[in-house]
Amino acid sequence: MGAPKEDEKGHTCGGWKSEDGSLYCGYSSLRGRRASMEDFYDMRSSKMDAKNINLFGVFDGHGGSCAAEYLKEHLFENLLKHPSFITDTKTAISESYMKTDSDFLDAETNIHREAGSTASTAIFVGNHLYVANVGDSRAVISKAGKAIVLSDDHKPDRSDERERIENAGGVVTFSGTWRVGGVLAMSRAFGDRLLKPFVVAEPEIQEQEIDDELEYLILASDGLWDVVSNEHAVAFVKEEVGSEAAARKLTEIAFTRGSTDNITCIVVEFHRAK
Repeated sequence: MGAPKEDEKGHTCGGWKSEDGSLYCGYSSLRGRRASMEDFYDMRSSKMDAKNINLFGVFDGHGGSCAAEYLKEHLFENLLKHPSFITDTKTAISESYMKTDSDFLDAETNIHREAGSTASTAIFVGNHLYVANVGDSRAVISKAGKAIVLSDDHKPDRSDERERIENAGGVVTFSGTWRVGGVLAMSRAFGDRLLKPFVVAEPEIQEQEIDDELEYLILASDGLWDVVSNEHAVAFVKEEVGSEAAARKLTEIAFTRGSTDNITCIVVEFHRAK
């Protein structure tokens, strides 16, 4: 990973290249109008059973930064250790994410009982891309010039999520926005000890074969998506030269448009011109 550069506004950005040189990415993380930074991100590259492995994640914390920071340190580590990671990747993702959530809850004391985090992650295994999502961070790809969403935000007003929560004995109420137990404005997250078992860390996973039509992947916290549409994000990325400039541009646009949250994004290039 290129050495992150942080300015006086709490803006960190940089570039990264996979070990095999097949993927380039830019990352940009901005504290913005918040007093503290609760967003974290991670990028890793490896090789396993002759397959190139590349992992990208954006983690948006709430109730403090400890849950998001824990995910940065442990989520991909647990996934790569799973015995079925290559042979049954979807099962490995689901089980590793649930294990990481359980481990975090076991490790943290009641001091952090309200801490939680999203996870928007992209797992590349050979020529396959798996997008695993927990919470309301989002993954969008540009394919043949079109914006395609590869995750579905976990919001309490999603009919299937509301049904799941209520069947588990929880309640969904409206107070400015829909919330689980009148507290949390997302229906799935890591942590959030007081809202278990209603708020779960089971990811929804989508699989995509990597082909010549794939151009970019954008992973970002809701600090971006609250003020920039999927289509506009893809358009802005295509205007820039390189993923590093594109990632920085997206966070700057979100801030200019009045985002009140931390803003973090990763932009992955699939086919950089040689």
